[in-house]
Amino acid sequence: MNELQQNLSKEDKNIQFYDSVVVLDFGSQYSELIARRVRELNVYSELIPYRSTAKQIKDMAPKGIILSGGPNSVYDEGAPVCDPEIFNLGIPILGGCYGMQLMAKTLGGKVVKADKHEYGKAILEINPKDKLFLDLESKFTSWMSHGDSVLELPEGFSISAKTTNTPCAAISNKDKKLYGVQFHPEVIHTMNGIEILKHFVITISKAKPTWSMSKFIEESINQIKAKVGDKDVLLALSGGVDSSALAFLLHKAIGSQLTCMFIDQGFMRKGEPDRLLTTFQNEFEIKVHYVHAQERFISALKGVIDPEEKRKIIGREFIRVFEEESKRIGPFDYLAQGTLYPDVIESADTNYDPTSGERVAVKIKSHHNVGGLPKDLQFKLIEPFRKLFKDEVRRVGRELGVPKRIIERHPFPGPGLAIRIIGEATKERLETIREADSIIRDEINKSGLYNSVWQVFGVLLTSVQSVGVMGDKRTYSNPIVLRAVTSEDGMTADWAKLPYDVLEKISTRIVNEVPNINRVVYDITSKPPGTIEWE
Repeated sequence: MNELQQNLSKEDKNIQFYDSVVVLDFGSQYSELIARRVRELNVYSELIPYRSTAKQIKDMAPKGIILSGGPNSVYDEGAPVCDPEIFNLGIPILGGCYGMQLMAKTLGGKVVKADKHEYGKAILEINPKDKLFLDLESKFTSWMSHGDSVLELPEGFSISAKTTNTPCAAISNKDKKLYGVQFHPEVIHTMNGIEILKHFVITISKAKPTWSMSKFIEESINQIKAKVGDKDVLLALSGGVDSSALAFLLHKAIGSQLTCMFIDQGFMRKGEPDRLLTTFQNEFEIKVHYVHAQERFISALKGVIDPEEKRKIIGREFIRVFEEESKRIGPFDYLAQGTLYPDVIESADTNYDPTSGERVAVKIKSHHNVGGLPKDLQFKLIEPFRKLFKDEVRRVGRELGVPKRIIERHPFPGPGLAIRIIGEATKERLETIREADSIIRDEINKSGLYNSVWQVFGVLLTSVQSVGVMGDKRTYSNPIVLRAVTSEDGMTADWAKLPYDVLEKISTRIVNEVPNINRVVYDITSKPPGTIEWE
C-alpha cells in the first residue's frame, strides 16, 4: 500500500483498489464534468488541486492524468501551473483547452493570443490514425472556448486535429503518451466526446473499468459496520434522493441502530410528509422520528419578504429544532449526511477532531446547505456519498431498491415552497402554491413528460394582481408562474417546450381549482441569464 493510501480517511478507503484517472483542476466550469464522464466509463476519477506535486500524484498511482481547462491565459501573471515533473512520471496525460496550452508551454512550445477566438461549435478535422481519435469519422462537431492557441509544438509532438480558425486543435506525443485537445470532449456538444475520453482512459491509459455502484455499496456497508459497531446513527431525512438513498444504505448496514429525523416545516409539497412516513416506516420498516414544526417555521417567517432572509431563518430554525430533538431522543454517536462530491470540492468547512482524527459535523447538507450545526454538537460524521456525484447516488438508490418515485424525484429546494412564494410565506399562500404545484405535477405526470424535464413547478407572485372575469364577475387576483426546464446537471438549463394542450390543461385547472388565482403565465427564460428557481 502506498503512502497516500495509508493516509486516506476511513470514508475514502473504499476507492483505493480501483484503477483511477485524476483530473488536475485549473478552474474550468467543466472540471467536475470531466471526472463524471470518466466515471461513466466505469473508471474511478477524482478532482485534485493543480498544485498537487508529482510525488503526491505518483503516490495515488493513477493510470492517467487529465489537465482541465481554465479561464486564464498561460501568460497571465499568476496563472496556475502544474508541477512540471508530472510530464516525466511516465503516466499518460491528456490536456484539455488550458491544459493543452500549459502542456505545450511547459514542454518548450509557444502559445500566443489567437488571431480569431473560438467560442461554441466548430468542425474538427482529425487524423483518424491517432490513438486519441482512432476509427472516428474524419470530421465532426466540437465545442471550443479559447482565446489563445498553440503556435509552435514542443519537441516530439505532432498535430492531430484542426479547425478552420485553429490550425492546432489537438496534439500528441505518442512515445511519451502525452495528448492535448483544444476543445472540450466532456461536454455533450462535442460529437464523439465520450469516445475520445474512452480512447484515452481505456486504450491509452489502460485503466480497467471496475468502478461500479454494486461494488461501492458492498464495500460501503462493510465500512459502515466496521466504523459504527454497536453505536447509534442519526440521519436528517428530507425525502429527497440523497438522504433517502443514504437511509436505505444505512438501514441495510446497521438496521435498527439508524434513526431518521424528518422535520416537517410546513413547506413540503402536497401529501409528501404522509407519503414519506408510509414509505419509510410502513413499507421498509426504517425508523423515522417525525417532528411537527409547521407553526414554528411559518411564525418565524412572519413579515419576511427578502429571499435570503427567508433562507437564513429557515436554516436557523431547522438547526434549533434538530438540536432540541436530537438531545431529546438521543444520545447519538454518529450523524449521517448525504454530502456529495461537489459539496466536498466546493466546501472548506471540513474540521477534524485533533484527538480522534475523526471528522466532526459543522454543516447539515441534507437540507440544501440551509445552515450549520453548533460546534459543541460533537457528532462523528458518516458520509458514504462524499465521493459520489448526483447521478451515481441515483444509481446507488436503484440498486438498493429505493422506490422509483423517490429516485426520479425532481430537485426540490431545502427551504421548499417558502421560496416559491415571491413575498411573505403565509399559511394561506403556502396552501395556494401547494395546490397549484400539485396540479402542475399531476398534469405533467399524466402527459408522460415528468422524466423529460429537469424541474417543473409553480411560483406565486404576491405583489402582482391582474383583472380577470370569472362567472361574469370581475376579479383582481394573483398569477401563478409556470416554470419548466430541461437540463443535464442544473448548471445550465433551457426552458421546456411543453405541448400547448398540456399548458392549456394546467392553466384551466389552476384558475378553476385554486382560489384567488385568475392567471397562469409561462416562464421562457433559460439559465443563464435567469436561474431555475425564482428565489
